[in-house]
Amino acid sequence: MELVSQKMRKLAPELDPLRIGTGWRLEDLEKPQVLIESTFGDSHPGSRHLDLLVKEVRKGVEQAGGYGARYFCTDICDGESQGTDGINYSLASREMIANMIEIHANATPFDAGVYLASCDKGMPGNLMGLARVNIPSVVVPGGTMNAGPEMLTLEQLGMYSARHQRGEINEEKLNWAKCNACPGSGACSFIGTASTMQIMAEALGLALPGSALMPAESPDLLTYARQAGELAVKLAQTPGMRPGDIVTMDSFENAILVHAAISGSTNCLLHIPAVAYEFGLEITGDTFDRLHRNARYLLNIRPAGHWPAECFYYAGGVPAIMEEIKQHLHLEAKTVTGRTLGENLERLRKDGFYDRCGEWLQKFGERYGVSIKKEDVIRPYEKAIGTDGSIAVLRGNLAPEGAVIKHTACPREMFQAVLRAKPFDSEEECLDAVLHHKVQKGDAVFIRYEGPKASGMPEMFYTSEAISSDQELGKSIALITDGRFSGASTGPVIGHCSPEALDGGPIALVEEDDLIEIDVFGRKLNIIGIHGEQMTPEEVEKVLEERRKCWRPREPKYKSGVLRLFSEHAASPMKGAYLEFEERNSR
Repeated sequence: MELVSQKMRKLAPELDPLRIGTGWRLEDLEKPQVLIESTFGDSHPGSRHLDLLVKEVRKGVEQAGGYGARYFCTDICDGESQGTDGINYSLASREMIANMIEIHANATPFDAGVYLASCDKGMPGNLMGLARVNIPSVVVPGGTMNAGPEMLTLEQLGMYSARHQRGEINEEKLNWAKCNACPGSGACSFIGTASTMQIMAEALGLALPGSALMPAESPDLLTYARQAGELAVKLAQTPGMRPGDIVTMDSFENAILVHAAISGSTNCLLHIPAVAYEFGLEITGDTFDRLHRNARYLLNIRPAGHWPAECFYYAGGVPAIMEEIKQHLHLEAKTVTGRTLGENLERLRKDGFYDRCGEWLQKFGERYGVSIKKEDVIRPYEKAIGTDGSIAVLRGNLAPEGAVIKHTACPREMFQAVLRAKPFDSEEECLDAVLHHKVQKGDAVFIRYEGPKASGMPEMFYTSEAISSDQELGKSIALITDGRFSGASTGPVIGHCSPEALDGGPIALVEEDDLIEIDVFGRKLNIIGIHGEQMTPEEVEKVLEERRKCWRPREPKYKSGVLRLFSEHAASPMKGAYLEFEERNSR
């Protein structure tokens, strides 16, 4: 089998001298050539340490007889841009990372790839890119940071900030939280989007078993990185081991069942459909809703649970979750190891994987002076925290294409409610109203014109935190938006409302004091009354039709650059908000 890199050398005579000038030795040119893509950079804690892992990957590649070439496409940090217009670039950056990987891999073809990322858009961007490139590939999740003193983790900072603005704590306490919430490298230590997507990479069968969401400073992670490099060289010389040969609809169903068990981020409903799209498969919000129904929710990790995310690995990680829900998984699904999912799980048990994890869990307990055992973190199947997954897709005349709620983080009081609409056309207006007590119990607070075509689909993090941290509002109002939420968001929040306001979706037509029905059990999100008066569905539709005649599309917020491109081509939030240039046939 002739490697693609060797074919390229025959076609491009300048390739050899240019690579020699880059530092390749003559003998390196004859070896299997491995693209090592990472989001390394000084952009945030999740990427700053990836160069150390890249070095280990290169060692593994070299030990296996290959040569590893380093390529970088740094990701940005939602946390750093939160509350500013910088957050509007976040979702679009996912597309740009995938685009750069496509360019890197196709401009000078490689025989295999290793992809390293930790965080919100870096990991899904790499998964989309590797699917598009479709060379033999291994993913190395970048791990999670340790918790700070008092088990402080970053998602609690929004609560500290809201309490400070309300005068409940002083500036000294807020500054203490700021200085201790991120004590080191890795993804934020809770089950947010970064952690969720690392877990999804392993659940899809593209990362080494047991490698997702390890503590970033663990020596075990360096070992996994080195093994990934070795495996990439092996895969380069093994027919039928491209991502497109491995990842199927069964793989995605496995991942979504794991998502239900961990109470994963709602942003996964943007990323998994976008990744599936690159594999020629169709995953929708309905796929998530179907698989979450009656699924067991097992993970007691923040923000919905008690422990910081490093405890996930100490309790056995993805393999331990899969063991608990094994009866529902496609155990015959292929994985990057060349073995099936079921074979991987059996091998981990025999190799003492869980014993090693248990030793780390004991050390964690000693560090914080707490008593903790595996079952405190990952509940047994028969003692699940919940039995209906963790998210629901709501539909109705307010969201004909759907909207998403993470019901495991929502107060029970809001599962069935009729509320009065209080619409705002930007997050800034809404946040000001919440903080200055202009929002009352029983309100359905709307933030619209924040969808992908309107402003890049930013997170409504600070507004959701201001609501959920308020003891009265957190159990008596709902926040509804065509934008999205942080994976750390809690409370009665409903996002991805589709079609978005800029496209003339019903969310654009809501007026003050319209009556809004939320029914999580029935999966409903409806306008059931106008200006405080309940009406029949036919009467409501007639009013909406009249409003629609008066509605006028807004001017695009961005008239140049990346966000103009994104706004012109972004798919619906419920489809994944990927760049959609033409329809593809699902395989």
